[in-house]
Amino acid sequence: MDEEVERGIVQAIPALRRYALALTGNWDSADDLTQDSLERAMRKSHQWRRHGGIKAWLFRIMYRQFLNRRRLFRPSAVEAEPDELAAAPNLANCQERHMACDDVFTALMALPRRQRAAMYLVSVEGYTYDEAAMLMDVPIGTVRSRLARARDAMRAALPEQDRTARLRRVK
Repeated sequence: MDEEVERGIVQAIPALRRYALALTGNWDSADDLTQDSLERAMRKSHQWRRHGGIKAWLFRIMYRQFLNRRRLFRPSAVEAEPDELAAAPNLANCQERHMACDDVFTALMALPRRQRAAMYLVSVEGYTYDEAAMLMDVPIGTVRSRLARARDAMRAALPEQDRTARLRRVK
C-alpha cells in the first residue's frame, strides 16, 4: 500500500469513528462499522484515484458499508443510552457545558439516520453541500432538504436559550 494512502487513512480514523456514531447511534455498532470500512479501504486502496481527498473517499466507503449493512440486517431503531453519552468525549469539565453538549448530542441522535448523516457531514466535518451530496450519492437538493428538516428538529428539541447559540447556518 502507498505510504501516502496509509497515512491518510490513519489520520482519518477519529473522524470516521465520529461519522460512524452519527450513522449508527451507538459506539459498538460505530466501532464495527469503522473497522469494516477501514478493512475495505485497505483492500481497495489501489482504487483511490488521487483526485479529491482521501478522507472523502473513506467517508463514501463508510456510507456505502452502512447502507449495505442496513439492507442485510434491517436493525431496529437504537437510541443512545446514558452510559454511552457518558463515554462520549467531553469538551470541557464545566457541568453546564457538558449538559449542553449532551442536549445537542441527544437531539442529533434523535434525528432520522439520513438527516443525521447530512447534518454531521456539513455541520461537524465541514463538507460543502456538493461534497456531502457526492459522499451520500444523492442530489444536492436532497442534502439541503435533509439539513433543513434536521435543523428544524434540533431547534425544537433544544431548550429555548440554547437554540441560537448552538445552531448556525453553514453553507
